[in-house]
Amino acid sequence: MDATPEALEMISSTLPQTGTTSFLATTMTMSTQSIDNALHNIQDHATKVSGAEILGIHLEGPFINPSKHGAQDAQYVEKGNISLIEPYMNKIKMITLAPEVEGNEDFVKQLTLDYPDVILSLGHSDANYEQSKESFKWGVSHVTHLFNAMTPYHHRAPGIVGATFDSNVTCDIIPDLVHTHPTILELTYRMKEDKLILITDAMRAGCMKSGVYDLGGQEVTVSEGKASLADGTLAGSVLKMNEALRNMTQYTSMTLLDAVNAVTRIPAEKLGIKKGALKAGYDADIVIFDEDFSIISTIVAGEVKYKRG
Repeated sequence: MDATPEALEMISSTLPQTGTTSFLATTMTMSTQSIDNALHNIQDHATKVSGAEILGIHLEGPFINPSKHGAQDAQYVEKGNISLIEPYMNKIKMITLAPEVEGNEDFVKQLTLDYPDVILSLGHSDANYEQSKESFKWGVSHVTHLFNAMTPYHHRAPGIVGATFDSNVTCDIIPDLVHTHPTILELTYRMKEDKLILITDAMRAGCMKSGVYDLGGQEVTVSEGKASLADGTLAGSVLKMNEALRNMTQYTSMTLLDAVNAVTRIPAEKLGIKKGALKAGYDADIVIFDEDFSIISTIVAGEVKYKRG
């Protein structure tokens, strides 16, 4: 959200040391002008970064439910508005939204019709089980950071989580052991298997030391691997991608192969891109790591972008 070429370059050049070869530049709920500035910056400079490749944009807000805003600023939440993002639809690959908000049903259906390749994801939402299942019929095909910023899983009201477990949609989860307990990671893996994607949800303090940082104009304190606002609300994470792999293989029954697939093949297939596999015609994105999941080398499109000293 800094909306500068230098900020994109800093992200791109830092991520290869965590084993990331490519990513979606993710925006958040701020003022309309701030979002427009960020989208314009990504559109103009995404192809000019030197490290991890920017595949496009993930719009995480502002079309969310203010009751589940999490670390995002609720005053800037809006109903679905195609005109706000239409100039950037050539770069937008994913939109996280709350389908139960009035007006968002038409928004989802219109996007599904006009932009069928854009992933519509349920997140920062107060939808119940029935509303969630209905939104999957409209075109929502993914769920953002399962369990976090959404209706809880309850035996009489299974909510978004129950609908996700009961459907063929993909989902992602933050395996930092802060956002999700190990037993939840195990349950989600068993329920979703090859529909599960691992994410970091890392904010600007990722790869940095403990201290005070900024997230969308809000002060975030990072301490002992946890990022939070002054009121204790979790504010993204400081998880690294290689740590996500290590946590899943250490704390769940997920095999190394399945964990690697969850950060390579599965998200690549979801995005419809030729990455995530080592075969002819695919981008030569390769990550080499040791038995402790420390990154030895990261190769992006055949070029070494990180090499351990």
